[in-house]
Amino acid sequence: MVGYDPKADDRNNSKFEVAVAGSVSGLVTRVLISPLDVIKIRFQFLSFQLLTELVHRANVYDTHEFSAHFVCGGLAACAATLTVHPVDVLRTRFAAQGEPRVYKTLQDAVVTMYRTEGPLVFYKGLAPTLIAIFPYAGLQFSCYKSLKHAYDWAIPADGKQTENLKNLLCGSGAGIISKTLTYPLDLFKKRLQVGGFEDARAAFGQVRSYGGLLDCIKQVLQEEGGRGFFKGLSPSLLKAAVSTGFVFFWYELFCNLFHCMKKADS
Repeated sequence: MVGYDPKADDRNNSKFEVAVAGSVSGLVTRVLISPLDVIKIRFQFLSFQLLTELVHRANVYDTHEFSAHFVCGGLAACAATLTVHPVDVLRTRFAAQGEPRVYKTLQDAVVTMYRTEGPLVFYKGLAPTLIAIFPYAGLQFSCYKSLKHAYDWAIPADGKQTENLKNLLCGSGAGIISKTLTYPLDLFKKRLQVGGFEDARAAFGQVRSYGGLLDCIKQVLQEEGGRGFFKGLSPSLLKAAVSTGFVFFWYELFCNLFHCMKKADS
């Protein structure tokens, strides 16, 4: 089970094993989807484990399980996001530039951005990112647990599919729910991250400039309407379903593998 679970006495993995399971699950998934997020996954599963354990020891875990997973998942994601946000900005800039390319290499991008826009450029879009990542990750973890409960209720024990399939399906569902509810903030984040980068995007046609999060929200609503908040949602949902599903799938698989190895050694 993702997170600290005092009832899971048959699979009591150490913090090191939790970190390794989170890292490997992220690595396997992100190699296929988005390699730059591997570090974030490492911090996020480990942080979630530590936070849920603290909540349990405060004796509020069992009575408020959904809330505990939501808050701990959100805080874990915020901690991980602060660590890797500069990488996310660089990735967005590389993907957003047109032709001719402004940045030839990663080193060139770091040096150019620092010289022309200052050190704070690497934290552009941080506010909407943190505002979005807290409910996004919180919903991922809490919905994953709730969907597993629903799965167990809907499919009788004698008719269940394999546990791995359940983890994959519930993880995918959690990814779709969380991405849909928080997508507008992700859109605002990406638009703010490419601010000050208008010349490199001139080939794409109209290039908008925003004075901050509130101005971005206002302009999108005025110029593109409510639907503008969900531009590009379909491919994002596909990615969220696949990535989140496989992250939980591989995480649970490797935690079970560690448990089996322990039993074999004993």
